[in-house]
Amino acid sequence: MPECRSRRLLGTLLLATCCASAAADPGLESGLIHALHLKKGTTERVGTSGKAIQAYVREGYIGKRPDQRFDYTDYYLLKKPASFMGHELVLIEEEYITQYIGCCVSPGAGVTVKVRGNTQNLQAFASAQRCTLTDPVDVQHALSEVAIKARLPKGHYASLSCRERDAEREE
Repeated sequence: MPECRSRRLLGTLLLATCCASAAADPGLESGLIHALHLKKGTTERVGTSGKAIQAYVREGYIGKRPDQRFDYTDYYLLKKPASFMGHELVLIEEEYITQYIGCCVSPGAGVTVKVRGNTQNLQAFASAQRCTLTDPVDVQHALSEVAIKARLPKGHYASLSCRERDAEREE
């Protein structure tokens, strides 16, 4: 019996450690959410995605350089657990222009999450902030389309895009 109890305790401690690191810094998450909020009456975002991303870099959640740059978008895979609106954050993307390469840039950011439970909170946020929610998303296919060679665990994934083009589309 004592062995059983110690295994249960160890399991509880591991779960607590996992969950604590997933919600490690609520300031990071709120900064990212702020960057995705829409300025009232415009197609611009309230926060700056670059500042939100730099906070994740400083805390070691993502690398200093994107895992991939494709067209006008930087893709950052998470290196350690973090949460986003109650889901597991797996990818942050930022679209911006530094040099014109012959196409259409749509400034803004997006995230991909491994869904925990349902996506009602993401749906509500997407609607209120004029973002586009893709649920479900084939994350492996999406990563391979931008030449990212990473294997993510099977599961239910969703992507939230909060770019200028998302805000401009008709409701």
